[in-house]
Amino acid sequence: MKDLKLIRFVLLLFLLVTPIVEIFNSQQVHAADSESKTVATNSVMKKIKKSGELVVGTSADYPPLEFTTSKNGKTKYVGVDIELAKGIAKELGVKLVIKNMSFDSLLVALETGKVDMVISGLSPTPARKKSVDFSKIYYKASGQYFLVNKKDKDKYNSIQSLKGQTIGVQTGSLQYNLVKSQMPDSTIKGLGKINNLVLALQSGKVSAVVMEELTAKAYAQNNKNLAAIKSNLKDNQPGNAVAIAKGQPDLLTAVNQAITKIKNKDLVNKEYLPAAAKAMKTSSASNKMSQYWMYFVKGIWYTIVITIFSVLIGIILGIVLALMRLSSNKLLHWIAVAYIEFIRGTPQMVQILFVYFGVGYLISNLSAIVAGIIAIGLNSGAYVAEDIRSGIDSLPKGQTEAARSLGLSQAKTYRYVIIPQAIKNIWPALGNELITLLKDSSLVSIIGVSELMYQTQLIQTSTYRGVLPLFIAMILYFIMTFSLTRLLNYFEKRMKIHD
Repeated sequence: MKDLKLIRFVLLLFLLVTPIVEIFNSQQVHAADSESKTVATNSVMKKIKKSGELVVGTSADYPPLEFTTSKNGKTKYVGVDIELAKGIAKELGVKLVIKNMSFDSLLVALETGKVDMVISGLSPTPARKKSVDFSKIYYKASGQYFLVNKKDKDKYNSIQSLKGQTIGVQTGSLQYNLVKSQMPDSTIKGLGKINNLVLALQSGKVSAVVMEELTAKAYAQNNKNLAAIKSNLKDNQPGNAVAIAKGQPDLLTAVNQAITKIKNKDLVNKEYLPAAAKAMKTSSASNKMSQYWMYFVKGIWYTIVITIFSVLIGIILGIVLALMRLSSNKLLHWIAVAYIEFIRGTPQMVQILFVYFGVGYLISNLSAIVAGIIAIGLNSGAYVAEDIRSGIDSLPKGQTEAARSLGLSQAKTYRYVIIPQAIKNIWPALGNELITLLKDSSLVSIIGVSELMYQTQLIQTSTYRGVLPLFIAMILYFIMTFSLTRLLNYFEKRMKIHD
C-alpha cells in the first residue's frame, strides 16, 4: 500500500514536468509537424514546400564563405555560401532560415533531419559521400594556406618547416585529413571553431592553422599580427558542394539547377566574393565591442531561461529519483540507481548531443533550446537526487515515526516533514548544483542555442578578436553566479532564522 502511494506521487511529479516541456516545444525552429521520423525518400522537398522555409546548416566562422556581421545590433549572416543559399531559396520560392552550429555537427544534423541541406565549404570526399549526397561543385579554392603569426612568416612556410610543431585544423574538415596524411611528423590540434583555432595560434598553442586561401587571407587582412602563407599541401579535392540527405533526388535536381544558373552568370566571382569582401571590410572598420552589447544581452537572457527551466526539471526529477532510491520496492530502487549511475558516468556534452540528434531523430520538431533544457535538466536531476537522498538519510528516524504517530500518511510525512528538513540541510549543496548548472548551460552552444557562449563566438567571428569577447563573457558569467550566490545565501539565512 505504501509503495502504491509512492508510485502515485512519482507519477504526479512527472506530470508536472510535461507542461514545461510542452511550452518550450511550441517554440520550434521551423514547422515540421508532419515530417517523418526518418529522412524518407523525397520527404525533404515536400517539407520545404509545406513549411515555406529552407533550413540551411552552416558553421558561420569561415570568411569569406560564411561569417557574421552586426547590423543594428542584430546578427547578419553573410558570405559566398550564404548568398548561394539565398539563390537556392529564391529558386525554390521559399524563405531562407540559417542554422549556425559547430562544423563537426553539421552532417549529423543533416542525416537526422534537423536541417534541409548543408552549405559550409564542404568538399564531396568519398567518406562523406557514404552518408550524404552532394550537388555540383559551385566553388573551387586555389589551394590550402598556413595562417601563422606574422613574426613566424619566414620560419613556418612549408610542411618541412613545421616538422615537430603543432598544427591547428577544424575538426571534421578536409584540412584535418590533409594534415593527418601529409604531415605525420606534426601534431594535430583539432577544434570545432575557426575563431578558437586563431585564438590558439595567437596564444602560441599552435604554430600554424591550415585554411583555404580566401579564409586565411581574410583573417590576415583583418589582423595585423597574422600572415597567410601558401602551403605545399597537395590538395586534389574537386571543390565545394551542397550536402543533401540521401534519397532526395528532386531536391538535388533543384539545387543543381540553381547552381547551374549561378555558375552561368559567374555570380560567385562577380557578386558573391566582392559582397563578402565589402562586408568584411565594413565589419573590421567598426568592430568595437560596444556595438555588440545586444549580443551579450540576448546571450544572458537565453542562459537565464535555460537555467530556470533546467532547475525546475532537475529538482522535480531529483525528488522523484531520491524517493525511488529510498523505496523498499526493488524495481523502483533499481531504476533510480541505474539512471543516476548512468547519467553521472557519461559526459554532459554527449548527453546534449544525444538528446538533440538521437531523441530529436524520433521527435522531428524537437528544437535546440528544448533539447538543451531537457538534457541539462535530466543531468541535474541525477545529482540533485543524491543531494536529497543524503539530506533525508541525515534526518533522525524519529522524525518519520513521530509524523506517522500523529496520523500523517507516508506522502504527507514526506511532503510536510521530511522533504522540507532535508532541503534545509542540503541547501549549500543544492546551491552549488544551481551555480554549476548555470555555467554548464554554455554547453548547449554546440547545438546552436543562442546562449551567452554562442553569442560570444558570433562576436569573435564578427570582430576577428579572440580574447576580449571571452573576457567579457567571463565577467558576465561571474556577475550571474555571484548574484545567484548572494540570493542563495539570503534564503539560507532566512531558513536559519525560522529554525
